[in-house]
Amino acid sequence: MNKYGKVFIVGAGPGDPDLITVKALKALQQAEIILYDRLANKELLSCAPPGVVSIYCGKVPGAHAMQQEHINEALVQYAKQGKTVVRLKGGDPFVFGRGSEEAAALAEENIPFEIVPGVTSAIGAAAASGIPLTHRGSAASFACITGSRCHNARSPIRWDLLAHSVDTLAIYMGVSQLPFIREELMKHGKSPSTPAALIENGTTARQRTIVTTLDDMHNSATISRLDNPALIIIGEVVNVRAQLQYAACRAAASLIS
Repeated sequence: MNKYGKVFIVGAGPGDPDLITVKALKALQQAEIILYDRLANKELLSCAPPGVVSIYCGKVPGAHAMQQEHINEALVQYAKQGKTVVRLKGGDPFVFGRGSEEAAALAEENIPFEIVPGVTSAIGAAAASGIPLTHRGSAASFACITGSRCHNARSPIRWDLLAHSVDTLAIYMGVSQLPFIREELMKHGKSPSTPAALIENGTTARQRTIVTTLDDMHNSATISRLDNPALIIIGEVVNVRAQLQYAACRAAASLIS
């Protein structure tokens, strides 16, 4: 009987290495092989034991260091060699992270695996920007949406439903689709003046938050030269940010005085 290793499919969080979970750190500390993504903070690799083999398999639009099927194959092959493998992914592995595809490939080969959840960027980046995804009186629901499927004719995003059925929209991978997203939501009755925020490099030292409106968000992104990775938040909760900033400034002033 073959003695297989184990694969940990780990969420590294949205960028700030301090947001990784204790369970994820424990997985890293026993790793022999790490396959890590572009959005997983590289500082976390130092948590692994000496001699660990680290393999970069990140993806940027139009340029993948390793195709998904090759990642799946590598996880299977290393586990069959008896290795403890960590698949380190930005955010949460089951939120637009393709972690379920990797888990399915391992399950098909009867390889032990464990999913370690992570803080997804909708939660992490929004909180770091002072934007609550829900807020009493403003938003009782939110949806996480991928912008990369905007033009998928076979399974299109139902912007007609999202425009009115959900209070807050958190859109991943949508920077290149801003004009289309704006057009679709406004076409289906979303007010052009709906507040919007564009959060670049959320939770990191390079974070930028651009507050704008649904109507003007593409223009704001162009002027500010918004780049990936970025999260788009659309909804009244964006206005809460100014209230929190004002409260923080008042608290700081009172400490000084």
